[in-house]
Amino acid sequence: MLESLLALGGLVLLRDSVEWEGRNLLKALIKKSTLRGEQVHVLGCEVSEEEFREGFNSDINNRVVYHDLFRDPLNWSNTGEAFPGGPLGALRAMCRMTDPRPITIALDSLSWLLLHFPCSTVCQTLHTLHHQGSCCGDGSSVNVLGLLHEELHGPGPLGALSNLAQIEVTLGGTVGKASAHILYRKPRHRPTHQVDPTTHLTFNLRLSKKERETRDSLTLPFQFSSEKQQALLRSEPMQASSHILYEPDVYDDLDPEDPDDDLDV
Repeated sequence: MLESLLALGGLVLLRDSVEWEGRNLLKALIKKSTLRGEQVHVLGCEVSEEEFREGFNSDINNRVVYHDLFRDPLNWSNTGEAFPGGPLGALRAMCRMTDPRPITIALDSLSWLLLHFPCSTVCQTLHTLHHQGSCCGDGSSVNVLGLLHEELHGPGPLGALSNLAQIEVTLGGTVGKASAHILYRKPRHRPTHQVDPTTHLTFNLRLSKKERETRDSLTLPFQFSSEKQQALLRSEPMQASSHILYEPDVYDDLDPEDPDDDLDV
């Protein structure tokens, strides 16, 4: 199962809860990535480095690069060891490293980042890590393992991270027996070249030079041109007043005292 979770690349979202803790699965994936010869970076925010490294042998611990944000996340001690851009700057710096080997970045945890940074900023950083064409010139792949405590977040952040993830692992189970629900998403294919929509049409959408000149010289019937405006403003000679000639019908009921009696209801 561990091999299949690391095969697609991109973001692997590990959703745990209070009852079913997911850090052990995160550490198992880190160990698997290390044994595959990848460079592994851990962004530790929730537990100390000593506690996180427990259970790894000396060979695994020597290969794993641990970035400790648990001890001094805001660099109050001013030791000079912190990245200029904080935790998200550390993630971007990992992506710019020149080592040609594939990279696995473990986030312990995504929930800590979401509680300290806007969801949109975290998602943009994860999107940059996934799309190697914008940050790594050597074409090396990046796996991001994100531990998410889903009970701490609303549907908005959960939905945004779910859309970014290539694989979602939701931990659960019954009493004494753990289980994992795994959701694989198909990779999104984007066109590599722009297609001209007018290529295979049976009619011509373009005008020749002569046709364009004819179109520009045409005066539309509803267009209020200057000639029409001058014609309306030009003074006309006085004309004779008009008259209305009406011959009453035999059925007309005309009452000179009440000419509007037919309007009474």
